[in-house]
Amino acid sequence: MSITLTKAPFRADHVGSLLRPDRIHQARKQFKEGALSAERLREVETEEIKRIVDKQIEVGLEVVTDGEFRRTWWHFDFLEHLNGIEGYVTEKGLTFDGVETERYNVRNTGKVSFNPKHPFLNDFIELNKIVGGRAVAKQTIPSPNQLFAVGVHNEDIYPDMEDYANDIIQTYQDALKAFYEAGVRYLQLDDVYIARLSAPDFQFKDGKYTREQLIDLALRVINGSLEGKPDDLIITTHLCRGNYQSTWAFEGSYARIAPTLLAKEKVDGFFLEYDDNRSGDFKPLEHIPTGGAKVVLGVVTSKNGEIEDKEAIKARIKEAAQFVPLEQLCLSPQCGFASTHHGNKLTEEQQWEKLKFVVDVAKEVWG
Repeated sequence: MSITLTKAPFRADHVGSLLRPDRIHQARKQFKEGALSAERLREVETEEIKRIVDKQIEVGLEVVTDGEFRRTWWHFDFLEHLNGIEGYVTEKGLTFDGVETERYNVRNTGKVSFNPKHPFLNDFIELNKIVGGRAVAKQTIPSPNQLFAVGVHNEDIYPDMEDYANDIIQTYQDALKAFYEAGVRYLQLDDVYIARLSAPDFQFKDGKYTREQLIDLALRVINGSLEGKPDDLIITTHLCRGNYQSTWAFEGSYARIAPTLLAKEKVDGFFLEYDDNRSGDFKPLEHIPTGGAKVVLGVVTSKNGEIEDKEAIKARIKEAAQFVPLEQLCLSPQCGFASTHHGNKLTEEQQWEKLKFVVDVAKEVWG
């Protein structure tokens, strides 16, 4: 029986990435060393995707992803296949809590546009065939606003920020159309940049823009990208504070962005991180319009394998319901389990226990 999308985002949902099994790590290593063909690597990935699709359904999820098993990073793999963007090895990694990330980033090298041969399109078509109507297949991609992250924009190519923004909007309009034609009906935009705009220590681009100007620009880019999307294409956004080997990049509540982005972003749902005190309280949720976007509460952490207390999670959902009606709320882990190929510090068994816990709690709260 096929699952309809009337409930997306689902009461029990998840952000998308899953721990890469050792088999994929080994296959990638062999591929880099020239001991394994690209075709055989893809076969291994496909076999493992089939396994984890079955497992997601087994734990009771109505929504499944490919675990981002064909990616190295949650964002770079998508962005570097756009026209006008390239990936490269940086001189230093990004700074997370006590950790420097692997050295890699993307940069703007030409006019930005969507690549109609983007590999993610075929990846989704294959995923959808594997799922076979047993659940809803969700596609995850980085938000268009990730192209405003520090070090990406090239002012020699785009001296006018508005021209850059307009090309990004067109790129994502074309991307959404292409994914829709590939069969996507549930798509998630992952966004660290927007969450960063709410951080107390946010560094503004060369002092040229205020926080408020960048928040307004981010809203225009997201809503512009969504213009003309089909009515039956459900789009959510995940606001993330960084997720690298169980560490984080920054902290701060959603208060600074809530009156603009949470109130006016034309998405169907927000996946919001609320797994620790870095996230602030639920008060910013009062800006979500009643009857508007759903709020997927990320009150279950993906950063460790310890299962939360069920009654404590129910109490947090009840607390959030003071600001957003209960029927407008959903539940998920705060982030993926492996935003990068490195993965968070927990076992695969613990990962599945976490996801089943989300399903079980959601059933008890919403039925």
